[in-house]
Amino acid sequence: MSENGRKRPNVLVTGTPGTGKTTTCSLLCDATGFRHINVGELVKQKNLHDGWDAEFECHIINEDLVCDELEDMMEEGGNVVDHHGCDFFPERWFDRVVVLQTDNSILYDRLTSRGYMDQKLKNNIECEIFQTLLEEAHESYAEDIIVALKSDSVEDLSRNVSTLDEWIKNWVPRSRARSSIGLGGIFQFAFKFY
Repeated sequence: MSENGRKRPNVLVTGTPGTGKTTTCSLLCDATGFRHINVGELVKQKNLHDGWDAEFECHIINEDLVCDELEDMMEEGGNVVDHHGCDFFPERWFDRVVVLQTDNSILYDRLTSRGYMDQKLKNNIECEIFQTLLEEAHESYAEDIIVALKSDSVEDLSRNVSTLDEWIKNWVPRSRARSSIGLGGIFQFAFKFY
């Protein structure tokens, strides 16, 4: 078990809308048997919002209500959380934070095919150009759990799911990893490379 009692890891998959989060999460959950938590859908289903933003045509998420709703599930582990933001989730929840990134021209086509227009389209393209979500991840989580993955094609999608599935299969809870190495193990490891 990890220091927080989880036997299975939690993964956050984030990125600008249109980068393939939901598809990646669905396929990863099919491969691993993990629970897919699509935060946008959860907000709608459970009314975890403070109304509608007419300019951006989306619900205004109540972050406290979302965190309260997810707390018990996250403590169990075995979750893949799918959301376009990451800075309001407690850091302790995640063992891996994945930021999907897509070439701007591909992203533009994906978003316009979804009906994104005007300010909503512009803001999301700028978000990707300036790597806003990658920066947000780096400000919110430990460097060693963050990974940025290219998500331009079906081949990228397949490779990303395989990479994450392999990571999950090889995951070792933090407390077990620390106790199996111990201080003596660290010195032995360092001595081998001296």
